[in-house]
Amino acid sequence: MTCYDLHSHSTASDGSLSPEALIARAIEHDVDVLALTDHDGTEGIAAAQQAAQSTDLTLIAGVEISVTWGNGTVHILGLNIDPEDTELQQGLAEMRDFRVGRAQEIAKRLDKAGIPGALEGAKKYASEIMLGRLHFAKFLVEHNYAKNVQDVFKRYLVRGKPGYVPGQWSTLADAVAWINVAGGQAAIAHPARYKITATKLRRLITDFKEAGGVGFEVVSGRQHVEEVKHLARLADKFELFASCGSDFHTPDSWAELGKLSPLPESCTPIWTQF
Repeated sequence: MTCYDLHSHSTASDGSLSPEALIARAIEHDVDVLALTDHDGTEGIAAAQQAAQSTDLTLIAGVEISVTWGNGTVHILGLNIDPEDTELQQGLAEMRDFRVGRAQEIAKRLDKAGIPGALEGAKKYASEIMLGRLHFAKFLVEHNYAKNVQDVFKRYLVRGKPGYVPGQWSTLADAVAWINVAGGQAAIAHPARYKITATKLRRLITDFKEAGGVGFEVVSGRQHVEEVKHLARLADKFELFASCGSDFHTPDSWAELGKLSPLPESCTPIWTQF
């Protein structure tokens, strides 16, 4: 059976492996088809394509776009995109500009909370392309402000905490439009992970489909079997394609490349559209 993993990150965003090392690890873990979906950027794709060229691995060019929806942030995957598309790149440039300003504001707020040097500290963990909250989290763990990355987010980086800065990302309609014009398939990333009610999740899926989206992740990382079944029923109800992805960021984490439950037989895989 072909192993698909359509959600992964490299050092071009907040992953810990270079695009080349990501390809090597995917092969080690028997992944046949891998999508590189870095946050709000496609800078790692060319290196990943070159690394995969002489292997049996099929690389899918992708991206994960941050979206402001309702009172929070959701993520939309663009799969099988043309990473050189002008309209897509213009939209992603806006996202990266916002990330620069947000990082500076996070550092200011942490400084007021008695944590100096956060901006320069976070940059040690980041590429020149993107500086995100995970990089701040690693700095805070290194300097013993928290025991692990999850603890950092709970204590410092979520709503109501000292380092929280609300996101003003793209609209759902814009993100889906950028993906579609780039020839890709838009899919909601890890829909069960958002802290929203079942009613709001159905509303998100409805808004997403009306915007031109075609699928969502039925399988994401390690999920309970009942959660997978529920998402499969939603995919069937809304007549959307099903995707699966580990959301891999770093080795030896809870989300390892290729370690995914199979899609339920009732689902139509999104890769049938590639």
